[in-house]
Amino acid sequence: MLKLPHFIIIGAMKSATSTLQDQLIQQPGICMCNPKEPNFFSDEDQYKKGMDWYHGLFDAFPEDSLFGEASTHYTKLPTYPETVGRLNKHLSDIRLIYVMRHPIDRLISHYIHEWSMGNYKCDINVAISQYPELVDYSRYSMQLEPYFKIYGCNNVLPVFFDRLIDHSQSELDRVCEFIGYKGKSVWSYDLEAKNVSNKRIRRFPLYNILIESRVATIFRRNIIPEQFRNLVKSKLRMQDRPVINADNLEQLEATFNQDLATLGNWLGKDIDCQSFKKITSGEALEWGNCCD
Repeated sequence: MLKLPHFIIIGAMKSATSTLQDQLIQQPGICMCNPKEPNFFSDEDQYKKGMDWYHGLFDAFPEDSLFGEASTHYTKLPTYPETVGRLNKHLSDIRLIYVMRHPIDRLISHYIHEWSMGNYKCDINVAISQYPELVDYSRYSMQLEPYFKIYGCNNVLPVFFDRLIDHSQSELDRVCEFIGYKGKSVWSYDLEAKNVSNKRIRRFPLYNILIESRVATIFRRNIIPEQFRNLVKSKLRMQDRPVINADNLEQLEATFNQDLATLGNWLGKDIDCQSFKKITSGEALEWGNCCD
């Protein structure tokens, strides 16, 4: 029997999706595919591999387990416009998890990620105008609307970054209940958070050989003193968190507040950039008006 995932973490990028995935993997009977982000239904090159390749990601999982994947590209409109249609074609019955972070914090973390990858070489205030995806991927109601139209809001779980951090166990319980997990979920506080922005090292020529390769890792740890390694790392990291100037901040807040008004209406809350963290960390929020 061909296997398909029971659930997908669909985003948002830089909102602790990797942390949530790692915690789910710790639960007996829950499996997540490798690679972590197959991006199958979004990326053209991936989709061309065909459904046999996608089924193969889950073949090794026990029949009685719950299995899923996590691809933040699935909520990156307008970059990947075919995603939801493809998902609906192949996965008409699926549980979807969407993690949201304060839109400006997410934007800043996104910028640092791209800077570290060498994709952005300009200041964040220039990047905001040059790279519209920084803003678009933080427009949560825009990203969610196509999913609601096809899957309905009852099949999409809203999870918020600050509550996930502040109330980790109860949020994990909530996610596990949503995906149909019958066991007792336990948050592992020993796991380190993944993809933390201020720890990212900027890529450089020969990065994969000198940093990612197993031989280089063994050499560094056994030959090069830790103090010197840490010094080099610090030089390759962004020294100061990017600062958005007042004009850009005002414009961003206006854009995001318009989007958050729709999101808040769906949740039955008045949410804007100023109140986002307080409201989303204070209680577990569920969809209301969007399901009427």
